Amino acid sequence: MAKKLTAFCLYAAAMLAALFFLAPCGPVLARTHLTGVFADAHAQMGSAIIYSDTADAKADIRAAIATAAREHKHVILDFGGNWCADCHLLNIYFHDPSNASLLQANYVLVDVSVGQYDKNLDIAKKYGIPLEKGVPALVILDGRGRVLYAQKNGEFEAMRKLDTSSVYAFLQKWKPRAHTATGKKPIAKSAGE
Repeated sequence: MAKKLTAFCLYAAAMLAALFFLAPCGPVLARTHLTGVFADAHAQMGSAIIYSDTADAKADIRAAIATAAREHKHVILDFGGNWCADCHLLNIYFHDPSNASLLQANYVLVDVSVGQYDKNLDIAKKYGIPLEKGVPALVILDGRGRVLYAQKNGEFEAMRKLDTSSVYAFLQKWKPRAHTATGKKPIAKSAGE
């Protein structure tokens, strides 16, 4: 009986350790196994490079702001790391068919590597991102580089608890308002017009 109990305790300890390390962005205590899109994100981690460790993030952001101004879009700064399953999951959700066209039509996406929390920390600080709350962390900029939104409470750190519709709602909420052919915002009409 003692051997069975010891074996069970070792198994349980191994499973708890695996749960902690399977979600590199933070522990996964609510799930006991990987399923669906979260499993796809873990599988993607082995091959997909989302965040370049050699990119010049400041230059990429400047270029994105210029493109956004020219095309009347907003910029999304996506802070994360290739080791982070939640970051891969956000990438999957961004490029999901229900979100991809909305993203492409309204945003310029810049993936900013945080390395092992040792890269581009000055950029995260500049835009008000508390990286200690976890990644992925998002910032929305307008075409002039002004911050419209900066996540403060790790809202996207646990992407595994969200779904593609959550990302859709976020993209809808922060997309630029429509402009007329003159480049000015349309004048709202009253209900009687």
